[in-house]
Amino acid sequence: MTIFRPCIDLHSGQVKQIVGGTLNAEASELKTNYVSKHPASYFAQLYKDHALKGAHVIMLGPGNEKAAQEALAAWPRGLQVGGGINETNARQWIDRGAEKVIVTSYLFPDAKFSMECLDAILAALEQDRKKLVIDLSCRRQGASWTVAMNKWQTLTDMEVNKGSIKMLEPYCSEFLIHAADNEGLQKGIDEELVEKLGQWCALPVTYAGGGKTLEDLERVKQLSEGQVDLTIGSALDIFGGQGVKFEDCVEWNKRQICCDSLQ
Repeated sequence: MTIFRPCIDLHSGQVKQIVGGTLNAEASELKTNYVSKHPASYFAQLYKDHALKGAHVIMLGPGNEKAAQEALAAWPRGLQVGGGINETNARQWIDRGAEKVIVTSYLFPDAKFSMECLDAILAALEQDRKKLVIDLSCRRQGASWTVAMNKWQTLTDMEVNKGSIKMLEPYCSEFLIHAADNEGLQKGIDEELVEKLGQWCALPVTYAGGGKTLEDLERVKQLSEGQVDLTIGSALDIFGGQGVKFEDCVEWNKRQICCDSLQ
């Protein structure tokens, strides 16, 4: 069942929508689509009021911990938190109220996948894989996709493919995958990646990157046969976008849940 998954992207303590590929640029070159006048807690409460589960809060660099904690205080056990998560702070974020923690860069020291790091973060979570989301956000490399870390700037030694997905599935409860080349550009989803994720993933998986209309939810549903969820960011009206109304996404989810309960 494909559903809309909301997000709260934090940069310098504010809720923003940023072109993902420019995150490590100088301040003058960073491309920001939107800066909200509302704090993170406002969006957390909004999602809670509409029962939009599985929302991810992503801390893009330093200076975001306070805002993330305010979001968690607004909806304890209702949000997933990512950005700088490692074995020393994973448990702390769960204790602060996160439903799950999201990890990427920590798993790739020197841009190489480390099973030791994965074991360490699971140990910090008391071997509870239900509390762990593995972020395999990636960049397209020809006909394949490579996991990208450090705000999607550094390519790792791991491809996103059936083999890597199946290898990681026993260690987590779901995946989050940004198509970094599409992130923040509203140029449309990476349809081939969505289709492949639907074929490869037995666990819940959320795709983000390029969503620009409500029809993208239907397209993701068709391509993945209902196996992949979609995050829409910059195109959403609550983030200054023109392409998608938040209330329409809420209604989409209600219809999917209703139809699923009738089957």
